[in-house]
Amino acid sequence: MEKETEQNKMDKIISLAKRRGFVYPSSEIYGGFAGVYDFGPMGVELENNIKSHWWKWMVQRRSDIVGLDSSIFMTPRIWEASGHTTGFSDPMAECKECNTRIRVDKALEEIGITADEKMSEEDINKLFEDNKDKIKCPKCGKQNFSKAKKFNLLVKSNLGDFTENNNAPAYLRGETCQGIYVNFLNVVDSMHMKLPFGIAQIGKAFRNEISPRQFLFRAREFEQMEMQYFTRPEDEMVEYKKLKEYRWKAILDLGIKEENLRWKQHENLVFYAKDAWDIEYRYPWGFDEWEGIHARGNYDLTQHSKGCGKEQNYYDQEKNEKFIPHIIESSVGVGRSVFAVLCDAYTEEEVGGETRVVLKLDKKIAPIKVAILPLSKKEELTKPTMELFNSLKNSFVCQYDETQSIGKRYRRQDEIGTPYCITFDFDSLNDASVTVRDRDTMKQERIKISEVENYLKEKLK
Repeated sequence: MEKETEQNKMDKIISLAKRRGFVYPSSEIYGGFAGVYDFGPMGVELENNIKSHWWKWMVQRRSDIVGLDSSIFMTPRIWEASGHTTGFSDPMAECKECNTRIRVDKALEEIGITADEKMSEEDINKLFEDNKDKIKCPKCGKQNFSKAKKFNLLVKSNLGDFTENNNAPAYLRGETCQGIYVNFLNVVDSMHMKLPFGIAQIGKAFRNEISPRQFLFRAREFEQMEMQYFTRPEDEMVEYKKLKEYRWKAILDLGIKEENLRWKQHENLVFYAKDAWDIEYRYPWGFDEWEGIHARGNYDLTQHSKGCGKEQNYYDQEKNEKFIPHIIESSVGVGRSVFAVLCDAYTEEEVGGETRVVLKLDKKIAPIKVAILPLSKKEELTKPTMELFNSLKNSFVCQYDETQSIGKRYRRQDEIGTPYCITFDFDSLNDASVTVRDRDTMKQERIKISEVENYLKEKLK
């Protein structure tokens, strides 16, 4: 019953996301393309607001963090030095009956067996063998799988002189942070940064996911918001604790309910890591990773020092010493953030014997801040209503809507999370006032048109 309820909520959110223009399946008119999604008119506003919120917390408010926008294509030598060409993989098994591929660590987790993609093939195959009678193929339902093997997640690309016989193919980047690491010295030299300092970036990443699933949670093309913070070796764990506290506050500032968040420490660390924690959100299927915060030591810059032949050292003039900084990072997906925000805001309420669906989004990230609605489509109302829209659109993200009854338009705005609706009615022609409706309380207030802009600025600040 609980599984049915979880799936029901998932289905409702996916349905609303498409119906109201948040997220569309990619290439849908051609039958779709697994693991890839398009953000619609409401979705692009929401994701831009989430990215702006992240940038404000990570760059605008911080004198010690600067921004970057590195390229998606980089020399393959970067991915070789970072270990991605050999170690960036997930355990995969194939159904011998229908050739469907499954990700073994996730299949084990679904039956309550703790697994990790960083396990050796031997270890994960032992778990897989011991529990194979509990795992079924998601397509044909059979239980006849091949052994698990590592499946590299880097997406190869045909770029320039690439040929199948070329030993160094180009790749679409698997993560954005490598672009930060290889620009470390450029940022130090051009911006005169002193430790500790950070470099933040928002950008696309690509992964050859074995079995993309759970809507926006695990996709093949996605956007990351990452910040790499460079410290002296002895300060790494002090700064790490500060970053964890800072990111927790930032996520709460999105309006997320704290009871839907928790910390989870990684049990199987990669060999170079000092510590790793995830902020998990309660998605429809349960708690799962939203943001990762990791203490990485000096591995990344050390690898690139070896790979390019140039030491990635920081020179401390005051102490007259050179060393490779240690790194702590914060990494969060835009798609996962959009999904978590939609899940957290999705609300069903009984109003007048009917169910009202409303997205109770925090006002600062709501796609549309104000809907401007004429009571009817008669020109004597639509013309002054459009004038009001034009007077407000430079100050707020507004939407003009005159289609269907006022009640149905209110419900549409509820479903996209618009905090305020302004209705211009026939009385407005005489009293120069409009009705302002609050999304959450549904209370209506009569406001002079001349006072509307200041009223909204006060409510939305």
